[in-house]
Amino acid sequence: MRITGKHVNYYHICRRKLWLFHSGISFQQTHENVADGTLLHETAYPQRAKRYREIQIEGIKIDFYDPHDRVVHEIKRSNKMEQASIAQLQYYLLVLERHGVENPTGLLEYPKIRRTETVVLTEADRAAIAQWEAAIEQLVEQPTCPPTINKPFCKNCSYYDFCYVSEAGVELDLPPLSRDHL
Repeated sequence: MRITGKHVNYYHICRRKLWLFHSGISFQQTHENVADGTLLHETAYPQRAKRYREIQIEGIKIDFYDPHDRVVHEIKRSNKMEQASIAQLQYYLLVLERHGVENPTGLLEYPKIRRTETVVLTEADRAAIAQWEAAIEQLVEQPTCPPTINKPFCKNCSYYDFCYVSEAGVELDLPPLSRDHL
C-alpha cells in the first residue's frame, strides 16, 4: 500500500475520513473549502511555478520543492488543523530522506494569515511516522468504517453530509458502512 500525504493528514484529523478516502469515497470535488484551497494554492505565490519543481515519488505529490535548498513548501488555507499539516509535511520530508535527500526542511505557509512555520524532522518524528504508517495500514484494511467523531470542525468537512445524514437535525441510526456496500 502506498501511503500519501492525505493519508497522514486525515489520520491526524479523523480516522473515518481516512477510511472513506482510502476506500475511494470522496466529496472533495464539490466542497467549497477544497475549491477555495485549490484557488489559494494556484494564486498565492504565482512566481513559484517558475522557480520550484513539482515532484511525485512513492505516492506523494509535492507541489513546490526547492532542490537547491532542499525545502518543501506546503500551502494551507488555515492553521486550524496545524498538527495534521505538520505531520503531512514531516512525512514528505521522510520520503525525501528515503530517496537520498539529506536534511530536507519544510515551510508550512498560511498566506491568508501571513504566517510561515518551519518544519524539520527529528529522530522522534521518524519513529512516530513509522507508527503512523503501521496504524494507517491497519486502519484502512478494517472491513468497516470507523464511527463519527462529532467534533466542532466536522461541520467544515467535505464528508459532513455523508457522516451526519439527518432529517430535521436528528441523526439517523444507520448500520456501520462496510466494504461490502462499496
